[in-house]
Amino acid sequence: MRYLATLAFLLAMPAAVQAGAEPCHGQNLITALPPADLAALKAKAEVPFAHGNLWQASKDGHEIILAGTYHLNDPRFAPILALLTPRLAASTTLLVEAGPLEEEALKAKIAKDPSLMLLTKGPTLPEQLAPEDWDSLAAALKARGMLPAMAAKMQPWLVASMLGMPACMFPMTPTNTEGLDKQLIAMAQAKGIPIKALEPADAILSIFGQIPPDQQLEMLMQTVAIDAQSDDMATTLSDSYFSGESRLFWEFTALQTASLPGMTPDRAAAEMALVDRAMISSRNASWIPVLEAAAAKGPVLAAFGALHLPGEAGVLTLLAQSGWRLSPLTP
Repeated sequence: MRYLATLAFLLAMPAAVQAGAEPCHGQNLITALPPADLAALKAKAEVPFAHGNLWQASKDGHEIILAGTYHLNDPRFAPILALLTPRLAASTTLLVEAGPLEEEALKAKIAKDPSLMLLTKGPTLPEQLAPEDWDSLAAALKARGMLPAMAAKMQPWLVASMLGMPACMFPMTPTNTEGLDKQLIAMAQAKGIPIKALEPADAILSIFGQIPPDQQLEMLMQTVAIDAQSDDMATTLSDSYFSGESRLFWEFTALQTASLPGMTPDRAAAEMALVDRAMISSRNASWIPVLEAAAAKGPVLAAFGALHLPGEAGVLTLLAQSGWRLSPLTP
């Protein structure tokens, strides 16, 4: 979601990007949990390959370096980049979720069909929402330096994705949006290493396009409901990633979802399962043939969101089931 939020904002509103964003200084909400609650959360997060962002996969003389990424910039990337730089140099291909060619193709697709991003017909967002809900949404947008009038005709999922970026990250610049994947892409371009995508350019748009409009509005207002915690959530996410505990953040997100107004435990579980299938598990399965085909031609470095690594349906488990031997890498 945070990768999509960054990409969507940059595609939809490039003129709004300014310089001088301040870093986020929120509270880590996971470490602030009472000891018993923290222990229960950690127990839920104990899935296969739950810990670590960097792995090496080997099979029949072939090799894949797998780097779970965090899509926003952070000085804590330094030791990770130091470990990955020589491995990238030895790779025949860099595989990412979307490379430069895919981003250009996506921009062209959106330019040809604005309805992918915009409400080109029917009521606008302020016409669909209750006045008090629109006021709350407008306030969250203004906190990010965005004009509510510009968002009024955007698809609800797009606005929700933009609000998934905490206010402390705005305005967005290369300084704060060029995460590990973008930095590896720049390094590969400088070295002349081919960059290939794990999936089609419009894969994410297709996922969100399948969500009914009423559910998109609900997703949007749920995002607004927790906006006051956006700085804290940003800190919690980044701390979880750099401690190699992205799965722990996923379980914490499930806990937060269940605490939303009007939410029941069963409904929260169903929503998290839906997100997992749409955004993570189904994509993992489609990536395995791409990874294996690339590795058959020489060493590969693959960089994608860290949440795709762990779990019963995670990339690491799927590779292990396909006969790959996996070992963690430590910066």
